[in-house]
Amino acid sequence: MNGVCGSFSVFSSGHYLLTGDIDYLWSALAFPLAGLMFDFLDGKVARWRKSSSMLGQELDSLADLISFGVAPSLLAFAVGLRTYLDTVALTGFICCGLARLARFNATVASVPKDAAGKAKYFEGLPIPSSLALVSVLAYWTKNGWIEGQQGIPGGTVTLWGNAGGRGEVHVVSLVWALWATAMVSKTLRVPKP
Repeated sequence: MNGVCGSFSVFSSGHYLLTGDIDYLWSALAFPLAGLMFDFLDGKVARWRKSSSMLGQELDSLADLISFGVAPSLLAFAVGLRTYLDTVALTGFICCGLARLARFNATVASVPKDAAGKAKYFEGLPIPSSLALVSVLAYWTKNGWIEGQQGIPGGTVTLWGNAGGRGEVHVVSLVWALWATAMVSKTLRVPKP
């Protein structure tokens, strides 16, 4: 269901871009949160049943990539991060999320665990942490700080060429780029709750 929620978020963002109907944007903002609830529920059920499989682990990662990588990036595009360099940052965000999930799957056995067998920390920011960025987008939407209304906070800077050209980028895209970097960091260790 996590992947279903992420997919619905993607399609709701698409509907918003096509129609301008803000209800689609609100739906797109809500679906990743629903995906997180299903992600937690799936993990709880697997631990309760004491059953897991490589297939389940891979499916969980693919669903996480959709709900917490692709959907938030498309949401950022939908609210206004649409310059060429914005899309480079958002694509980097998705790819770093993919790399983070692949590394997790490949190294999960080597991460130190507690007595219950649960890993003690995340290596790099976990991809569901992108919901913090989604909540910022929801706040901006509530305040009208989106494309077609008051515009994205911080505006744009032109790194080269003319304003409106390929060298223009929204200042906030730097946050997405830094978040992506934190996801693939090997030195950042986030304690697990």
